[in-house]
Amino acid sequence: MKTPMHYQISEYDCGPTTMMNAMSFLFTREQLLPEIVQHIMLYSLDAYNAKGETGRSGTSRMAMMFLSNWLTQFGKACQFPVACKYLSQDAVYLGGDSELTQTLRCHGAVIVRLNYGGDHYVLLTEQEGEQVSMFDPYFRKRPFIQEDIALIDSEPFKRNRIVTIDRLNAKQKDGLYALGPKEGREAILLFNQNTRLTEEKTIEYFI
Repeated sequence: MKTPMHYQISEYDCGPTTMMNAMSFLFTREQLLPEIVQHIMLYSLDAYNAKGETGRSGTSRMAMMFLSNWLTQFGKACQFPVACKYLSQDAVYLGGDSELTQTLRCHGAVIVRLNYGGDHYVLLTEQEGEQVSMFDPYFRKRPFIQEDIALIDSEPFKRNRIVTIDRLNAKQKDGLYALGPKEGREAILLFNQNTRLTEEKTIEYFI
């Protein structure tokens, strides 16, 4: 059984919450192994603030890179069908032949670091034309005033936002849901290997 995605419970845990949401999106509750949950929580919330307080700056890029590599190696060692790829800088954009767009077309999921009043992790789950489905772990009730951001509250297994590609690809650092300057961009591509569309199946799917 698939379980709904969930929201962060503090101002800091968007990283582990989004990684857990990626697992919920790709796998059923019965398929997920406890080691995955354990390691996500063990290695996240590692960033120090200016006062040296652990976790008060959320989860570092190094931790997310480590988790993506660990998940892939764990999958190989334990015959669990998960695979990840870490991307940064110029490789992180949506549209055309981007790896992010190809991942969504192949039934994968994408974690991106973007701006939401500061650095913030969210999950991308689908792309339809110029619109991208997103699950943002930061709970919000008020609709957005921006016309290219829609608040969705009826699809907890898939999305709670719809955002345009142009907004996500924006290069300004302070743009809402903008990936920002290319030198600071980060993404993790995640797949359930049993449901991943191959290149051959992808062609058939779109025909």
